[in-house]
Amino acid sequence: MNINHKDGLKLNKMEKKFLRKQSKARHVLLKHEGILAVSYPTQSLVVANGGLGNGVSRKQLLLALEKCGPMEALLMPPNKPYAFVVFKTIDKSKKAYATLNGKEIIDDLGQKIILYLNFVEKAQWKKLGLQALPPGLLVVEENISSEDEKMLWESVNWTGDTGNQNFQKSLKHRRVKHFGYEFHYENNTVDKDKPLPGGLPDICNSILDKWLKEGYIKHKPDQLTINQYEPGHGIPAHIDTHSAFEDEIISLSLGSEIVMDFKHPEGVTVQVMLPRRSLLVMTGESRYLWNHEIIPRKFDTVQASEQFKGGIITSDIRDLTLSKHGIRTSFRFRKVRCMPCNCSYSSVCDVLSATVGLLHKCVFLLYAF
Repeated sequence: MNINHKDGLKLNKMEKKFLRKQSKARHVLLKHEGILAVSYPTQSLVVANGGLGNGVSRKQLLLALEKCGPMEALLMPPNKPYAFVVFKTIDKSKKAYATLNGKEIIDDLGQKIILYLNFVEKAQWKKLGLQALPPGLLVVEENISSEDEKMLWESVNWTGDTGNQNFQKSLKHRRVKHFGYEFHYENNTVDKDKPLPGGLPDICNSILDKWLKEGYIKHKPDQLTINQYEPGHGIPAHIDTHSAFEDEIISLSLGSEIVMDFKHPEGVTVQVMLPRRSLLVMTGESRYLWNHEIIPRKFDTVQASEQFKGGIITSDIRDLTLSKHGIRTSFRFRKVRCMPCNCSYSSVCDVLSATVGLLHKCVFLLYAF
């Protein structure tokens, strides 16, 4: 919306509303993000409502911006409702300011978004340091063929139980099917004395043997949970119970890619892309100490580069966009533990914390008498 020609003239109701919205966008950016808009033209603009956090993808925003002229950079910070654009000349940024302010676009969910642009002296963003995968975490891309993926996908019968050989239920954010042992979500463990008849599906044997041969796993799993996620579904942050399962937690992703968040007790979070047909193996610290979760949402912030497939989502805001969730099925394999856990992470281990608690109680009783 261009209202420059209205200088000295009375503004209509719609133009007044636009100016209020634009002014509010400036105040919000300054108050919450420390971004100061300027009143004079520059090469750089901040685009309020045009960010990844609003469901606007890089491709979508570029379609609108490219009509105004060549750009030097489009910076889209993760999970933020704004973006920065730097044009090659001030004339082109002035054109964008005049033509895109108040413009309505449609986001990736089909919702209407109105853009509000303001000039800034410089597009700035605090860069995060380089991150590494949590110790013991492995992501293997293209671990199975598309034919094997189709075969596994079609082998899952979601219409009901088949001869009591598995246990199926619907949870808040996904539906699940268990083989080998039923997983009890009320206490996050299995009943080791009540295996399900039939064991794991025969179709999994060749894949598990392949992983053993290639050294990805050391134990052949005897418990399988198949999860199916619709767009917007996820799993809460958790650590697989130490006393229930051995060191290796294995997940095979089918149907769609997903971003899984790993969080260390000290607050460090690492976002990891799990591509379609990839294998995730958690051992050691990544299995025993780090929480992992899939946040319920319909989009993930991912790298825009076509060559990027799996691994850590970096903080390079010049190369971020949105990835729309599809229907994803994960085959999560685990080995039921027979011996007590002897890990070195007592702060999060249900076995060690219970032992320490019992020792403290015994010491208290000893001194009490």
